[in-house]
Amino acid sequence: MSARTDKPHEVVERALELSRADGCVVIADERSTANLRWAGNALTTNGVTRGRTLTVIATVDGKEGTAAGVVSRSAVTAGELESLVRAAEAAARGAAPAEDAQPLVTGVAPSPAFAEAPAETSSAVFADFAPALGEAFARARAGGRELYGFANHELVSTYLGTSTGLRLRHDQPTGTLELNAKSPDRTRSAWAGRSTRDFRDVDPAALDAELAVRLGWAERRIELPAGRYETLLPPTAVADLMIYQLWSSSGRDAAEGRTVFSRPGGGTRLGEKLAGLPLTLRSDPAEPGLESAPFVVAHSSGGDQSVFDNGLPIRATEWISGGELKQLTTSRHGAALTGLPVAPGADNLILDGGGDRSLEDMVASTRRGLLLTCLWYIREVDPATLLLTGLTRDGVYLVEDGEVVGEVTNFRFNESPVDVLRRATEAGRTEKTLPREWSDWFTRSAMPALRVPEFNMSSVSQGV
Repeated sequence: MSARTDKPHEVVERALELSRADGCVVIADERSTANLRWAGNALTTNGVTRGRTLTVIATVDGKEGTAAGVVSRSAVTAGELESLVRAAEAAARGAAPAEDAQPLVTGVAPSPAFAEAPAETSSAVFADFAPALGEAFARARAGGRELYGFANHELVSTYLGTSTGLRLRHDQPTGTLELNAKSPDRTRSAWAGRSTRDFRDVDPAALDAELAVRLGWAERRIELPAGRYETLLPPTAVADLMIYQLWSSSGRDAAEGRTVFSRPGGGTRLGEKLAGLPLTLRSDPAEPGLESAPFVVAHSSGGDQSVFDNGLPIRATEWISGGELKQLTTSRHGAALTGLPVAPGADNLILDGGGDRSLEDMVASTRRGLLLTCLWYIREVDPATLLLTGLTRDGVYLVEDGEVVGEVTNFRFNESPVDVLRRATEAGRTEKTLPREWSDWFTRSAMPALRVPEFNMSSVSQGV
C-alpha cells in the first residue's frame, strides 16, 4: 500500500484486510460541497470543499455475547489506517455485549460501481442558477426588496464493505436553497425554500415573485390574539411535522409503551385509523427526484438503527396507508424483541392524500383562517402524545372570504402531528418541499398542504 491511498474502495478493502476482529464493517464517506451566499441583493461568498470520513465498526464475540466498537476519523492517511482499525477493535474488547447484536448482513449483491471513483460536485452545479439569481437580484432591487440567503450542494459517495462480503456504494446529491426577502426597513420578511438534486429545477425568479407577493400582504398589519384557528399548513410545515413523527415511530419504543404509537394496556397501535382523510405516509429509496440510499448506512446504534444492520436492503414502505397505521421503524433487533416486521427507515418521506388542489386554490376556498409560511424551533413536550411546541416564522397571514387580507403576528403553537393528521379536513396536491426546521438533517420530502381546523396557537410570539 502506498503512503497515500486516494481510492476509497481500496481504503475499505485495506481496512478489512487489517481487521483481526470476529466481524468488521467499514464505511468510507467521500464528501464534496459547493455553496453560494448572498445578502442585500449581492453575492457575498462562494466556495467548494472536499473531505473523507472513515468509520470502522469491529465486532468481537465473547461468552456473554457480541460487543461492538465504533471509531470514526476524518482525513485518515494510509499510515493511520491500521491505528484506526486497532482502535475500533480495542473499543469492542472494552465494551459490554451489544444489546442490538445480530449476525452481520450477508447475501446482498455488490454495487457495480463499487470500485469506481467517487462522484464530486463543483461550482459548475450553479452554472445556470447563478445568472438567474443575479437577474432576481436586479428585479428585487427595482421592486424595493432585499434578498438574503444561501444555496448549498453536497455530494456524498458512500462505500460500505463488510467481512461478510458486502461491497455497496451509493451516491447521494443533496441541494438546498433558502431565500429571504426583506423590506428595506426590515419590518417585513418572507421566506421560501427548495430541495433539489442538481439546481436545474430551481427558478430564482419564481421564488422572488412569490416573496414579493408575501411582502405585499404584510403591508397591512392585523393584530390577532392567541387561540385556535382554522389553519392552512404549507408543504414545508407539514414536512417538519411528519419528519418528527417518523423519527418518533420506533417499533420497539411503541411496543414498550413509551410513545404515541403505544396501545393502552400493551402492544402498538398498528392497524388503527389515524386520519379521517385517506392519507398515505411512505418512504421509497427509488422515489423519482427523492432517491436515497437503498440500504442501511449506520455509523452508530440508537433507537431503531443498528450498526449490525449495515447493508440491509431498504424497500418501499407505507407507514400509514389510507389513514391507517401500517408500519413502525424497526431494526432486526427490534423485530426480534417485538415480533414486528423489519422496517428500517429511509432517507425520504412522502405524504399523499389524493388531492390535486394547490395552496392558492385552498386559500381561495377559505372563509376565515390563517395561512402559515413555515415553522421553526420545534421541540417535544410530551412523547406519550407527541405534543410539539414551536414558532411560526416569516409571515402568518389572515385569509377572509378567499383572499389574504394582511399579516398577523407570529405565534407559538402546541400541536401533535398525529392529532393534526386526525383533524385535517383537506389535503392539497403533493409536491417536493424543503422542511425548514430539519433541513440540516432531512431534505428529501414531498408533502401536500393541509387544512387543519382549530390549530392551537397557544401564545403570541414577537419574532419575525
